[in-house]
Amino acid sequence: MLADGTNTIEAVLGIQRVTVEKDLVVATMPVDHRTHQPFGILHGGASVVLAETVASLGTAVNIDLTRQMAAGLEINANHIRPKRDGVVTARAVPVHRGRTTFVWDIRIVDEDDRLICMSRCTVAVRDL
Repeated sequence: MLADGTNTIEAVLGIQRVTVEKDLVVATMPVDHRTHQPFGILHGGASVVLAETVASLGTAVNIDLTRQMAAGLEINANHIRPKRDGVVTARAVPVHRGRTTFVWDIRIVDEDDRLICMSRCTVAVRDL
């Protein structure tokens, strides 16, 4: 069964799951004091946390969680535009579904659908 994110970094950063399906994962995250870097804009690390979260959730719903787990293996991110406040939305779609790895394309946008960050994340599938 997929964990609900309670007592995880999702809860700390205010990440909210919108859609968690095999072909699409969508989640939102506030841009506020929890996710700012020292100069008052969205921290790149917070964007990376959001990206890896949606990729890991997407992998998790594609595997048998009674005998397997998903864990981030590699991630890259290009931070395109700064964001001071509001909400960002991550949309992840699978690029590759393998036996031991999944690769996800993640786009993080603002309320006006402007690109804030683009990321690619490889998630490992391991036996429990």
